[in-house]
Amino acid sequence: MTLFGYDQGVFGGVVVTQDYLDTLNLNGDEHTSLLGTVTAIYDVGCFFGAVAAFSLGEMLGRKKTVLLGTTVMSVGAILQISAYSVPQMIVGRIVAGIGNGLNTATAPVWQAETSKAAWRGKLVVIEMICNIAGFSLSNWVTYGFSFVPGPVSWRMPLVLQFIFIFILFATVPWLPESPRWLIAHGEIDKAEQIIADLEGTIVEDAWVITESKGTLFSLISFLPPRLTITPEIQWAAQFERENGMSWMDLLKGKTGAGNTCTIRRLLLGAGTQAMQQLAGINVTSYYLPTVLTRSVGLGNSLARLLAACNSVSYLLFSLIGIPNVERWGRRKMMMYAAAGQCFCYLMITVLIRYNELPGYSGSKQVASASIAFFFLYYIFFGIGWQGVPWLYPTEINSLSMRTKGAALGTASNWAFNFMVVEITPIGIQSLQWKFYIIWTVFNASFVPIVYLFYPETADRTLEDIDRLFREDPKVFVCRDKAAISEKRPREWVEYEANEVRRNSSVVSGGAGAEAVKRRLASMAKGNEEGGWEERHVEKV
Repeated sequence: MTLFGYDQGVFGGVVVTQDYLDTLNLNGDEHTSLLGTVTAIYDVGCFFGAVAAFSLGEMLGRKKTVLLGTTVMSVGAILQISAYSVPQMIVGRIVAGIGNGLNTATAPVWQAETSKAAWRGKLVVIEMICNIAGFSLSNWVTYGFSFVPGPVSWRMPLVLQFIFIFILFATVPWLPESPRWLIAHGEIDKAEQIIADLEGTIVEDAWVITESKGTLFSLISFLPPRLTITPEIQWAAQFERENGMSWMDLLKGKTGAGNTCTIRRLLLGAGTQAMQQLAGINVTSYYLPTVLTRSVGLGNSLARLLAACNSVSYLLFSLIGIPNVERWGRRKMMMYAAAGQCFCYLMITVLIRYNELPGYSGSKQVASASIAFFFLYYIFFGIGWQGVPWLYPTEINSLSMRTKGAALGTASNWAFNFMVVEITPIGIQSLQWKFYIIWTVFNASFVPIVYLFYPETADRTLEDIDRLFREDPKVFVCRDKAAISEKRPREWVEYEANEVRRNSSVVSGGAGAEAVKRRLASMAKGNEEGGWEERHVEKV
């Protein structure tokens, strides 16, 4: 994800480098549209890469797909670094985008499927913070190289992305494959070994033996201190093999005999990614120096410096999301952040309007004030909308559709990303301050959309979400307490506790019984309401 962030941010500094514009003959207002296309065409490649992950992700597995994506990105980077013409740069951007699309559609799924339920949200948010770190680094690198004359001023920042490419090649082969993917492909022994490795134990450990025998079948899907374990995953995989949907069935509008709300879940996941882009983040991520020079009236060097400083603020405030993504829940983070982003774009619109007003005496002051709201916008976005849209599709979709759902969400992200990046240069040139009204309205609309339609996924295991949709929740979830609560619904916990009591009767003492008691004891310790858990521990 650091590579993704660096690759995304570096071109914002490249497109305002004079040698780049001279070499590719992109100077002048008459080339504004072509400049936007060269920048945005990267997102077309990302879209097709995400679409390719539909099938490659399930066929190759998570690890091999990331390695393939990184290899493709390497080829694209070389083409861009050596470009002396627009056609070669376009080809390089598309190829690099394909690789990035494969990676960004796969990495969040891989992360979610190898994470403990209590850590899943935090880890995906940390992924996105690594993305921001790469973005911030790219801003400082391009700012530093802006003082260097000649082609090195833009080619060297592109070369430096190979640092992250080499790190990926050196580390990914040593990482574990997703146990859920292995189980879905019948490699149960390998999956159990990986789960044991992730837990820091051996397959012969009492807990692993107990889970392999299926004695904790109903318990395992909601235990926060450890990973969701094999029998539940096996059951979910079998259920989805029998009731999952093919793409042809989905295109025909079928929903499946298992009533897993497949289409609805796909749309919810893809919707978060679309909203992330329509929030207007890439108006500034790709073009903040351009925005600050054309809309605010700053010089090139100062605009670059402020873009780099903003990226540091963006990174630091994004750290707030790590401890709070589970505490606040996905819904609140998206709604509150969207409201804040709407306010920021509203103020930016008003201030730039007066900055562009002929003869207005305070134009310098309002231009300076607008910069503060660009910074504040990044703070809101970094806390709420940077990580959650990448996390949500991996959580909301069922096991058999998780790769497809995450890939569809990523493809949606890149499709809207392309639209935003393509229209921004010409939009700023033609509409001026009115261009920012678009993003004000979009952000305002996201608050009711999330409130009405989006179930909460915090404090749920991936199998919990399957259970929610098997019960066929209402389309408008805002009045369904079980669907929107930040904490796991009590009735689900009570049901599973009763199942633990029933299943514990088949555990013939020893390690198996002790595993059950340890698990219930840990639940009792972690539950804020308390009471019932202790009773169940005593009854095992």
